[in-house]
Amino acid sequence: MSWKKTVVAAGVAFAAGYLAKQQIDQYQKITPEKALKYAKETFKKQGPISGSWIYMKPEPIEKNGLQYNAYRGGVTRSIDGQNKQYEFYADADTGAVIDVVESV
Repeated sequence: MSWKKTVVAAGVAFAAGYLAKQQIDQYQKITPEKALKYAKETFKKQGPISGSWIYMKPEPIEKNGLQYNAYRGGVTRSIDGQNKQYEFYADADTGAVIDVVESV
């Protein structure tokens, strides 16, 4: 009889842990590393990248009248033998690139 209770308790604990993880994942923000990965994938559609960076702490920005909590990062690309640097902002919640500016 006690082994049945143990199996049932383990099953209930597993189900509760699984549901808790699903809820946490739903509300968790994206990591800076994932945001950089998504941004690099976006930039690679236009050509190769030779370097990249991202700040680990999100900062508030405003774009088109909307407020975002975003990571600031950058990529370097070689175009026609010259290195061009671009800075971007990636949404801290979704990882989507919000804005891109060519650095001088």
